[in-house]
Amino acid sequence: MTTEKRKHSRVNALNLSHVAINDKPDEIRQTIGRTLNVSESGILLETHFPIQSDQTVSLTIGMEEELIDLRGKVIHLLNGETGKFEMGIKFTDVDEEGVEAIREFIAKFRKLTQAKKP
Repeated sequence: MTTEKRKHSRVNALNLSHVAINDKPDEIRQTIGRTLNVSESGILLETHFPIQSDQTVSLTIGMEEELIDLRGKVIHLLNGETGKFEMGIKFTDVDEEGVEAIREFIAKFRKLTQAKKP
């Protein structure tokens, strides 16, 4: 039996995301990534290059008609099956409007998946 350690459950969701990493003075790397899953407190992000653990990233995530700006810290890094990289990111700075948009997105997603079950 496994025990869930997460505070918030995650839903599988593919959303495009703009990622900015300020890992060197006067240098910002930018890329487009996509979320693989999302919760109120974090995401699993896929990109073409790794972002190291403890690195802070700025993200803009497209969720339906909403663009959500937030910051987070990379908690873990995995090599993805497709040659891309997967990072678990814990949100560190999201305004209340962003949190509410994430909650609404998750609620809609759960409602749709429940409706599809026989």
